Amino acid sequence: MSSQKESTVRTLVVALLVCLVCSVFVAGAAVALRPTQLENRQLDKQRSILAIAGLGEPGMSGNQVKALYKERIVAKLVNLETGEYSDEFDPNTFDPLVAAKDPELSQALSGDEDIASIKRRERYSVVYTVEENGEVATLIMPVRGYGLWSTLYGFIAVKGDLNTVEGLGFYQHGETPGLGGEVDNPKWRGLWQGKELFSENGKLAIQVVKGGVDPQSPRADHQVDALAGATLTSNGVNNLLHFWLGENGFGPFIANLRAGEA
Repeated sequence: MSSQKESTVRTLVVALLVCLVCSVFVAGAAVALRPTQLENRQLDKQRSILAIAGLGEPGMSGNQVKALYKERIVAKLVNLETGEYSDEFDPNTFDPLVAAKDPELSQALSGDEDIASIKRRERYSVVYTVEENGEVATLIMPVRGYGLWSTLYGFIAVKGDLNTVEGLGFYQHGETPGLGGEVDNPKWRGLWQGKELFSENGKLAIQVVKGGVDPQSPRADHQVDALAGATLTSNGVNNLLHFWLGENGFGPFIANLRAGEA
């Protein structure tokens, strides 16, 4: 009996030691790989921004992406409460998603305000511009909001008129492949190009519509076909755009930029 007990204890000790050694290796690998993970995440973000702005070519190397981003993209910090540019933080290192979790740098949204289902909105965000001859040729704004299963994170790019869509795309989401996941489909993304965000009276008019856009409708320039079989994801895209382009998002900033007061 004593021998069996001793054998059991030895087995447990060995198992415990193996677990400890493995834990040390896993933790060490996680720490060692952290800088690489952050760099890859930053690279993916830069690649997404360039793609939404219509810059670069598919299959570019990491170094090519970094070089083109540095050459063409300017990051700027925006105070969402005033709708003006700010120098409160460095736009190249400021992370709006981290700020959204900080009560000092964000605000809770009421149910009526939170149409994108993000719960909190950061007080500062970062926009990206492509500039030509000292003027904004393309404005890229981060957007996010809940679809069916997940929060969709992406960017919308508008031309220098601050009305015509250059592109819309999401770099992270967990929607159903073949349904809501079709937000990644180049064909659907292509439907957004040339659409207009605002009506002639300045009202936000962009809309994702179920059943297809009627080309004869006077609202056709502001409408995009919903994703087939993915009503809730389509509604999520519509809601997140109305939030981020509205008064609680970048709406005041766009208005100031148009008036030359940003």
